[in-house]
Amino acid sequence: MDLVRFKESELPIKDLETMGLAADGRLLLEEADLRALLTGRRTSLLQLENLKNDKIAIKALDAKISLRTAGNGKTELLIHPVYHKPPTPDFLDDDEAAQLEKGEAANLQKIVDDGEGGKKEMLVEYDPETREFIVSDTDRILAPDMVNSEYLTPAQKERYRKGKEVEIDDRTKFSYSAVDKHGIRANKLALIASILMDAGMSYVLYKGLNALFNRKHDPIDSAELSPGYHQALEQLQADNAVMNNSHIRFGAKQRYFR
Repeated sequence: MDLVRFKESELPIKDLETMGLAADGRLLLEEADLRALLTGRRTSLLQLENLKNDKIAIKALDAKISLRTAGNGKTELLIHPVYHKPPTPDFLDDDEAAQLEKGEAANLQKIVDDGEGGKKEMLVEYDPETREFIVSDTDRILAPDMVNSEYLTPAQKERYRKGKEVEIDDRTKFSYSAVDKHGIRANKLALIASILMDAGMSYVLYKGLNALFNRKHDPIDSAELSPGYHQALEQLQADNAVMNNSHIRFGAKQRYFR
């Protein structure tokens, strides 16, 4: 589950205008891509324009973008281009890298040194659009407390953080994915995830969800939303909840790193 880390007012609007993603102070991004940016995820593949630095000038480039907080506290725009050859994390062997590249596995869990004498578990995925491996610290993946009005068990939360498929009683199946612009995939087109905060339950409505790894949506089943979904939607509307959780802020945690 992804909560908002950046405000729209923090977006580097001038950079976005230069790249053709904003005009006259108005964003030209789809809602899902804007939400991906504000929650610290990557957008879908976009065509960027007029990319320049001290060494290169590129008229147009297909890439994904994301945001991060720089050391000076300002919000920076990151560009994730399409790689000719994917840079492979040093803790993946050739067989593991090939397994991900060929789409034989949605992800792999790897135990690596944390640089402080300990160990940590990393979730590794492959983005076929940018030809890049994406690595997530499983301890930093936030699992929802509820989905479609149903509380998740500790075991289900652990499965979610490890990138494994979770199924709840209303037959909704979902899994975490750092590759996906929604941050989550499901067998349904929509779901409502909830997390218990100090001020009460906070809701996130996910819609237009992509299918689970290497599967297709069933046209009828994926559009059929459960009573639990509608109950959560009614609660969200009754509470006048902030749909994108813009009132909730994280610190400088980074989901993606290279």
